[in-house]
Amino acid sequence: MSHHNQQQREQEQQNSSDEDNNIRRQGNSGEIPFEEFLDGWLVRQQNYLDELIHTNANSTEIPEDQLKALISRVLGHYQQYYEAKSIASRRDVFVLFSPPWFSTYERTFLWIAGFKPGLLLRILNKAVKDLSEDQSSRVRRIDTETKVAERELNQEMAAIQERVVSPELVDLARRGGRLIDGETLDRDSEFQCLKEAMEAVVVAADYLRVTVTRNIVEVLNPMQAISFLAGATQLQVRIRVWGSQMERRRTN
Repeated sequence: MSHHNQQQREQEQQNSSDEDNNIRRQGNSGEIPFEEFLDGWLVRQQNYLDELIHTNANSTEIPEDQLKALISRVLGHYQQYYEAKSIASRRDVFVLFSPPWFSTYERTFLWIAGFKPGLLLRILNKAVKDLSEDQSSRVRRIDTETKVAERELNQEMAAIQERVVSPELVDLARRGGRLIDGETLDRDSEFQCLKEAMEAVVVAADYLRVTVTRNIVEVLNPMQAISFLAGATQLQVRIRVWGSQMERRRTN
């Protein structure tokens, strides 16, 4: 890699980091709606994908400290997504279960307002083929623990859904909890309990998603982690592109 190209890539990396920090500050302060935050975040995701693909193709030529720096920045990029999503959940958790900023196709992948953590293990198996026996054993343990946690969250979600038996409560949820003339505070209290329960299960699901990602990365060496993150990011971007293409065909 030429000195000029190296300088250009380092400047692009610094720009990515600076913009991520700016987006994080905006998202955490609640200055912008989540959908607007997501637009900027997705632009950065595409840039990170380009960098991951380039790095993955040239990983043997890149110093390990640079690989680790990219891994840290990508994980930080995803962390700020969950920080902004947490704020959005407190504003209106119900919209996260059928988000208007996702296409119909993207929404088919939703599991408790996000992707199912077990998907990460399948991505790992496709993206990284050179795991050692020790690494494979640790991955199997992560897989087992993830499945147990997913089952527990499924049970929690089912228990919450059983509480939504009243058509009036469903209607109240659709209105974001806003009372109209003649409705009682008892119903508002019931709605608030439902809202808090749903917020809690989304927080738990997001925590599991983040934890599984970080646990997998900890098992891998830097070159393997780059391959894994490239595969995971590429799948997310492709699903969004495919979803957008389907929406356009449907409306044309």
